[in-house]
Amino acid sequence: MGFLSFLTKGLKKTRNNLSMQIDSFSGKITEETLEELEEILILSDVSVATAGKICSMLGAKLKKKEIRSDNLRSHLRDVIVEILSPDEELDLSGKPAVILMVGVNGVGKTTTIGKLTHYLQQQGKTVLMGAADTFRAAAGEQLEIWAQRCGCQIVRHAEGADPAAVVFDTISAGKARGVDVILCDTAGRLHNKKNLMDELEKMGRVIAREAPDSSKEVLLVLDATTGQNGLNQAKLFAQACGVTGIVLTKLDGTAKGGVVISIRDQLGLPIKFVGVGEQMDDLKPFSAWDYATALLFEEGEG
Repeated sequence: MGFLSFLTKGLKKTRNNLSMQIDSFSGKITEETLEELEEILILSDVSVATAGKICSMLGAKLKKKEIRSDNLRSHLRDVIVEILSPDEELDLSGKPAVILMVGVNGVGKTTTIGKLTHYLQQQGKTVLMGAADTFRAAAGEQLEIWAQRCGCQIVRHAEGADPAAVVFDTISAGKARGVDVILCDTAGRLHNKKNLMDELEKMGRVIAREAPDSSKEVLLVLDATTGQNGLNQAKLFAQACGVTGIVLTKLDGTAKGGVVISIRDQLGLPIKFVGVGEQMDDLKPFSAWDYATALLFEEGEG
């Protein structure tokens, strides 16, 4: 399935909410119409600030050309693409490249690590997993199941071990085995932000010391169904550990797909991957154009 078809399916609930109300507009679009559109966007979980920005950008277009109900979606798509762009690929320069996966428990982080491992393998990359979430019971076992499914190796310590020690051993093993990418899980607790920050900073120091020539990505996994709470999580993790990109999961179960636009707009963080469904292939690199198209048009439209 192509990325656009994949997204069109995943954004169905959000698109239906938007479409039903946008289709109620008729004739020439006015400033008053844009005020109504702003409310519609907020109901689709675009933040108040970002919804206002979108409508201001449409208002600027309105002064230059006529916008009508039959081309409003196209103009709205252009604005959303502008906010979401540019698309940014994973930085996998240097060998081994190091990716830390962060995010609260329950967002699908372990599953996402498995899917990302599979994606990287499909690109011809060799991957080594590091089970550096030693805080949550069974986290290591769950990651090991995914390692077996993907046919890749994993470095594990006992529950309660120092996560930075796991990262150290994973990097050492990765260099010795000549792998392309090291992919490390991390603890998902946020109730004690200082502990989380200290832990992640210690991991960062280990990576800088042991893999100085490697690229480093810190990918935050967010559950799309949490809507604006996801934006709050993104703010906390961005402060704590220098997030470089977002992986959005569970896009197929939500009417809150608009939060993606707010995260990009307010935090400047690129969306690098989106997940729809539970299959191994259900994780795709993000495309701003395809996302905005799937948000506003049925497949074959637009």
